[in-house]
Amino acid sequence: MTLSNANPPSPAFQAADHIVRTLRDHGYQAYFAGGCVRDLLLNLTPKDYDVTTNARPAVVLDLFPQTFAVGAHFGVVLVRQTIDGEPILTEVATFRRDGAYLDGRHPSTVTFADHPEEDVLRRDFNINGMLLNPLKLPATWPPPPEALNAAVLDYVQGRQDLQAGIIRAIGDPILRFTEDKLRMLRAVRFAARFGYTLHPETAAAIRRLAPQITQVSRERVRDELTRMLTEGHARCAFELLDQTLLLPEVLPEIDRLHGVEQPPQYHPEGDVWIHTLLLLEKLPANCSPMLAWGALLHDVGKPATFQRAPDRIRFNGHVEVGVKIAAEICRRLRFSNDETDQILALVDNHMRFAAVKEMRESTLKRFFRLPHFDEHLALHRLDCLSSHGDLSLYDFARQRLAELPPDSVRPKLILTGRDLIAAGCQPGPRFKKLLALAEDAQLEGRIHTLQEALDLVRSAESSDKNRPTPDHPGTR
Repeated sequence: MTLSNANPPSPAFQAADHIVRTLRDHGYQAYFAGGCVRDLLLNLTPKDYDVTTNARPAVVLDLFPQTFAVGAHFGVVLVRQTIDGEPILTEVATFRRDGAYLDGRHPSTVTFADHPEEDVLRRDFNINGMLLNPLKLPATWPPPPEALNAAVLDYVQGRQDLQAGIIRAIGDPILRFTEDKLRMLRAVRFAARFGYTLHPETAAAIRRLAPQITQVSRERVRDELTRMLTEGHARCAFELLDQTLLLPEVLPEIDRLHGVEQPPQYHPEGDVWIHTLLLLEKLPANCSPMLAWGALLHDVGKPATFQRAPDRIRFNGHVEVGVKIAAEICRRLRFSNDETDQILALVDNHMRFAAVKEMRESTLKRFFRLPHFDEHLALHRLDCLSSHGDLSLYDFARQRLAELPPDSVRPKLILTGRDLIAAGCQPGPRFKKLLALAEDAQLEGRIHTLQEALDLVRSAESSDKNRPTPDHPGTR
């Protein structure tokens, strides 16, 4: 494409455009396909561009110098190009018809097709089933809406559903979801992302097939849920998961939050499910996935610890129980160790802010040293805004963190294990206790030199030796 202005399209567009032109120059059909067409029509910037063509994989491999046959059996080839110094990978797929899906994800057979309509009819939703011929676009960017519409090939009324705000499966929704069960979660995610409604037949098919979502690999379910949580419409997504009966299948622990009462003086908003939805509603687009999962799971221990005490509703031990439940969810969904550690830390520490004003200086500084403490702060803020609305503890913690120089929160230690050994202490279980004692004193400004640190631990050792034991007469 030769552009007449200084506002060129993205490198991803340019790479895909070059592929389409090359294929067409060699006598083949070629189009942009799928989500990129949808996003262009919505005046959004696609993250990537896919190309579909009647050229067989062998032809694509021959036409482009850098290619990867990632799924040649299914007609999929990756083409690598460098645009403005940026490496771009574009997926190029051959028109195809799919045979039966015996494993709920992959077709048992694939037959290459010659007409684009055959390829479109195997795809998931009408809004994702449109094709676009970039050669029909004018030499200006961005192209006006009428030019985009003129370049679109639409066999499934995708533009109509875009205008109506509907997520509708292509053809028979039962068949589409039977082919790939993950499409049920994708339908929910697209509806939430765009603020669309699920077509009644599509929604009914999801409710009917919801128990079969367990056939999808846990990693794919995890990734789809993470996208729902981080695209800026998490509340809507989880309400739709609930309405389509998918929630008890993918996250039964979250489904149990329904109807769990909370003390109204602290939670005027309602039960734990409503409280969690309010947190999800406040998650910004592109937020940290770990913060998002921490927000979802922070009160997951409340259903198991609910108690209606004489004075008020209580959830004694809900943090400890919640950490165990969250750990099981992370294991089941196969999060990495680092991801699991941060999610569990968010659940484990979310109630500690209640005591932040009473913490000793050393305890406060250790609290601030939690990895990704900004996420702990963010979760506490969301928690408050989704319940009583009092941000005084959040403001206090943020102000104290800003006031403290970084080297006072993580200072170079005055006393080390080598210092203890040099002073004649034998390595053993007490080492950790003595080092922590010295570090606390350093964080609180009570010691400033190595000698003061050694005097402190010697005094502690002496006190321990002189403390009465059960065998000493003074204990009777």
